[in-house]
Amino acid sequence: MIVSCPDRPGIVAALSRFLFTAGANIVQSDQYSTDPWGGRFFMRVEFELPGLADRYEQLRRDFAPVAQEFQMEWELKRVWPPKRMAILVSREEHCLLDLLWRWQAGELGVEIPLVISNHPHLAHRVEPFGIPFYHLPIEPGGKERQEQQMLELLRGRVDFVVLARYMQILTPAFLAEYPHRVINIHHSFLPAFVGARPYHQAYARGVKLIGATAHYATEELDQGPIIEQDVIRVDHRDDPESLRRKGRDIERLVLARAVKLHAEDRVIVFGNKTIVFA
Repeated sequence: MIVSCPDRPGIVAALSRFLFTAGANIVQSDQYSTDPWGGRFFMRVEFELPGLADRYEQLRRDFAPVAQEFQMEWELKRVWPPKRMAILVSREEHCLLDLLWRWQAGELGVEIPLVISNHPHLAHRVEPFGIPFYHLPIEPGGKERQEQQMLELLRGRVDFVVLARYMQILTPAFLAEYPHRVINIHHSFLPAFVGARPYHQAYARGVKLIGATAHYATEELDQGPIIEQDVIRVDHRDDPESLRRKGRDIERLVLARAVKLHAEDRVIVFGNKTIVFA
């Protein structure tokens, strides 16, 4: 269960009492307040309840009065079945392959119904995993048509979308169909080195740290709520290709973490920030 509401005394007690009365056992609980006196309160509770599948709708109805009393925004999330994740990719394969390997090893807790690319080059990489690969090229002036083709493939089949180095800017119309459900990986520790050839820019500046940022895609390019970030040390001996190689490693790791956090409902969007209960 995910809860957000104005902070005040009694929230945790009321929620715990409700779950106890319903016969549930809390197995994990995380909470955070922006300010204990007048701030915003966030809580994520994992619980086990025998027969939950049959009692799910009744439990939602029973909790409504508690939610109303505390002015809660809340969601009762199901752990099973796992979320369905689409992957969008262009030419670079490192993030795609890392996600597919982790999926195959059972690390991500998601299903992957399909992979979509605006280039055909990676079809042979996806084929061994038994996942359908769709090549949807972007013809001159045909970006909106290509996006509509993607949406036709995605609707009803996926819960969220991952941009595994998909080198196209998605339109507001596309993003509106998956609000805070499109995860992008950026090749730097935002905000830094925007634009083309980021590793050449980093080399020219003699940086000592490079990083990667996973965030939710929004209409403002690379400005969406940040889910996960990390950095790695480099030095004067690293040329652009060495920086690129190390950058690919950190991109893979950060994206995989972000996907897992989202798949497990550990991320709450708050304005242009996130509360992440890792």
